[in-house]
Amino acid sequence: MGIIGWIVLGLIAGAIAKLLMPGRDPGGCIITMLLGVAGAFLGGWIGKTLFHVQLGTFFDLRTWVLAILGALVILGGYRLIIGRPSEP
Repeated sequence: MGIIGWIVLGLIAGAIAKLLMPGRDPGGCIITMLLGVAGAFLGGWIGKTLFHVQLGTFFDLRTWVLAILGALVILGGYRLIIGRPSEP
């Protein structure tokens, strides 16, 4: 799967991660989907290097699970690091 496929997969995975992890995000919907793209790359890399899982095609369930898990990890980390701004 090429880079465009991973970007499209990441955008969709970011939206799914947002549905699985509801709540207010400090960056909004666009940032969440961009984090999903980064999560798709992270999930693919972790699956390939740490667990030796071969990545499939765009419509392969393994690919989607890895992308969504990566997006959840990045979204959770983003929420921990950035968080909500403190109110005065």
